[in-house]
Amino acid sequence: MWLASELMFFAGLFAMYFTLRAQVPEVWAERTEMLNLTFAAINTTVLVLSSVTCQLGVWAAERFQPRRTGSIFAVGHWGMNEWMTLTYLMGAFFIGGQLYEYAELVQEGLTISSSPYGSVFYLTTGFHGLHVIGGLIAFLFLLGRSFSAKRFGHHEATTAIVVSYYWHFVDVVWIALFAVIYLLR
Repeated sequence: MWLASELMFFAGLFAMYFTLRAQVPEVWAERTEMLNLTFAAINTTVLVLSSVTCQLGVWAAERFQPRRTGSIFAVGHWGMNEWMTLTYLMGAFFIGGQLYEYAELVQEGLTISSSPYGSVFYLTTGFHGLHVIGGLIAFLFLLGRSFSAKRFGHHEATTAIVVSYYWHFVDVVWIALFAVIYLLR
C-alpha cells in the first residue's frame, strides 16, 4: 500500500511536469539545453547498477549469508552486508552527483524560482533525491540489524527483501524521470 501511495505521489509530479511543459514549451526548449546529459547518464547508470548490487545482497540474505566467506576481493563470496554497503555507497554517490548538478545549474541561473522549468526540475528531482536518502537510511537500519543480530535468520532476510523493494521502486522512478527530463527534449 505504501509503495502504491508513493507511486501516486510521483504520478502527480509527472502530471505537473507535463502540464507546465505544455503551457510554456519555449521555456522547456531553452532550459533543457542547460542539462548535462553525459553527467546525468553516468549518475543514472550508477543508480541503476545499485539495484543490481542490492539484488545480489538480497540473494545473499536469502542464503542466510550476512558476511563474506573469503577475501574482500572475492566478490563471488560476498554476503549481504558487503553488497548492501556497496549499494549504499552507490546511492550516496548518486546523491552527491545530484548536488553537484544542482550547484552547476544554479551557477548558470536555473533556480527553483527562476522559471516554471526550474520549479518542476527541482521539485521532481529533489523529491526523488529525498526518497533516495530515505532508502540510504533504510540501508543503515538493515545493516545495523544485521550486525547486531546474534543469529542471521528469516527476520533479517525479510528486512533485506523489503528494503530492496523500496530501492528498486526508487530506481524505476528515476529511470522514468531521467527519460522525461533528460531524454525527452
